[in-house]
Amino acid sequence: MNLITTVIFIAAALSTVLVIISFWLPLISPDQEKVSPYECGFDPLGSARLPFSMRFFLVAILFLLFDLEIALLLPLPWGHQLPTPTTTFFWAALLLALLTLGLIYEWLQGGLEWAE
Repeated sequence: MNLITTVIFIAAALSTVLVIISFWLPLISPDQEKVSPYECGFDPLGSARLPFSMRFFLVAILFLLFDLEIALLLPLPWGHQLPTPTTTFFWAALLLALLTLGLIYEWLQGGLEWAE
């Protein structure tokens, strides 16, 4: 019982310290961006109909695609325990090859160039 009480006390103390630091730390150096209600980088008082860059969306979609690739390949180390591990590794290699070819295509087409 003494161990449980000690762990609860340490967790509560650490949580309290972190909450106090998180409220105190941003007040150290407030500037125009920190006190602004919007932190997205757009002017909140300007027009809401500003055009977005298509390159931004392309990079965001590529990020999501490769993030999905990591999620799909995460269980691969346990693939050798399946009844047909060679089939599992074949499909994983095929997925990696397809995504690599897509990345090379985007690179050669100039889709990854942020500035012109």
